[in-house]
Amino acid sequence: MFNNGQNGASTVLPDLSPPTVDVSRAGGAVDVRLSGAWTTATVGTVDDDLRALENEATATMRIDLSGIERIDTAGAWLVHRLANAQAGRVKVDLDGVGEDARVLLQAIGDASERDNSSVEQPRGWSPYDFAETIGRAVYGLRDDMFASLNILGATIRGAQMKLGRRHAVNPAAVATHIDRMGIRAVPVIILMSFIVGAIIAQQGAFQLRFFGAEIFVVDLVGILVLRELGVLMTAIMIAGRSGSAITAEIGSMKMREEVDALTVIGLNPIGVLVFPRLVALIVAIPCLTIIANFAALAGAMLIAQYYSGITPYAFIDRLQSGIDLTTVFAGLIKAPFMALIIGIIASVEGMKVEGSAESLGRHVTASVVKAIFVVIVVDGFFAIFYAAIDF
Repeated sequence: MFNNGQNGASTVLPDLSPPTVDVSRAGGAVDVRLSGAWTTATVGTVDDDLRALENEATATMRIDLSGIERIDTAGAWLVHRLANAQAGRVKVDLDGVGEDARVLLQAIGDASERDNSSVEQPRGWSPYDFAETIGRAVYGLRDDMFASLNILGATIRGAQMKLGRRHAVNPAAVATHIDRMGIRAVPVIILMSFIVGAIIAQQGAFQLRFFGAEIFVVDLVGILVLRELGVLMTAIMIAGRSGSAITAEIGSMKMREEVDALTVIGLNPIGVLVFPRLVALIVAIPCLTIIANFAALAGAMLIAQYYSGITPYAFIDRLQSGIDLTTVFAGLIKAPFMALIIGIIASVEGMKVEGSAESLGRHVTASVVKAIFVVIVVDGFFAIFYAAIDF
C-alpha cells in the first residue's frame, strides 16, 4: 500500500493483490480461503466480511491461509479474532499457515491470554478472602518495616562515613529543607496551636465552672499542651504538609528515573535525597513544637481572660506552680522521634512509587495516613512509658 499524496487514498502495491475472503459451504462445514496482502493498510476492506463470518452458525470451519501473500500484525489479529470467535462454538482448523503468520498468530494469542489472566474474575465472598487480606497486610507491614530499617541504617551509616572522612552533610541542602519544612510552616503551626489552646481553655473552663475551680484550667492547658498536644499536633501537621511533599519529590524522581541515575553515577540515593531531609526534620520539629506550645498557651491565656476573668499575670503565676521542667521535656523528647518517623515513612513511600501518576498519588496518600497513624501510636507508647517510670 502507498499514499498517492493527493486525496489520501490507499493503493495496493503492484506486486501484491488486495485481500480477499472466499467462502464455500458444504453441509454444516464452512471453508474460508484467505488470499492477497493482509496488511494494516488493506485489511480494512475485508473487516466486515470477517465479522459476518464470526456470527455465522456452522458445525466446522476451515480457514485456509495458503493464499496470503503478505501478513502483518493487523492481518494476523483479524484471523485470530475470527478463529477465536468460532472456537467456543465449533471446531476451527487453520491450514496453510506460513512461518510469518504462525509467529504473529502465536504472539497475538499469548498477548490475549495475558490480558485475560490479568483481569480478576468476580467471585463470591468466602472466609478465605478475609484471611488473605490479613495476610497481605501483614506481609506489607513486614516489607515496610524492612525498608524503614534499611533507610534508617543507611542514614546512620552514611553519617558515620561522612564524619570519618571529615566531610559533613551538605549544609546548603539542610538549610533549604529547614526553610521549606520548618520556617514556612510557622504560620500554620501558630494558627492551629493558638486555636487548639483556646478551645481547650474554653471547654475546660466551662466544665470546671460547675465546681468553682476555673483557675485549674491553667493546669489543664499547661500539662495537656506541653506533654501531649503541642508535639502531637505539630507532628500531624508536618506529616500532612512536609511528609507528603517528601513522598511527592522522591516519587517524582523515581518516575523520571533520577534515582537510578544517582546510583549509576556512584551516589547513594538515600544519602543524597533522604539524609538531608531527615536532618532538617530533626531540627525543625522540636523548634516548631516550642513555637506551638507558646502559641497554644497564648490562645488559652486570651480565652481565660475573656471567658473566666483570669488575668495574664494570674495565668502565668498559676502555670509556674502547675508545671515543671519534666512537663516541658516530656513533650520535647518526643519531637526527634516524630521527625524520624515522618521522614522515614515518607521516604519509603516515595521509593515505592512506580511509573504512573496514579501510583504517585496512592503513595502520597499512604505516606500521610501511615505517618499520622504511627505518630499517634508512638505518642501512646511514650505516655505509657512515662507513666511506668513516673516521669
